[in-house]
Amino acid sequence: MSVDLSGAQWFKSTRSGGSKDCVEVAFLDDGQVGVRDSKDPTGPALVFTPSVWDSFIAGAKDHVE
Repeated sequence: MSVDLSGAQWFKSTRSGGSKDCVEVAFLDDGQVGVRDSKDPTGPALVFTPSVWDSFIAGAKDHVE
């Protein structure tokens, strides 16, 4: 499956501290979520369905101390 990410608005977490070694996220028009490496903005990106993204975020929150 191919998703057009040309119009995606990418952002970094406010907790990234300005580092260039970050993960960027884009909330896409169809509800999917794109994730890419900020060091390689023209490289590959992962695209998650809303339910998979919600599960990932819930799991990440469970592991925050």
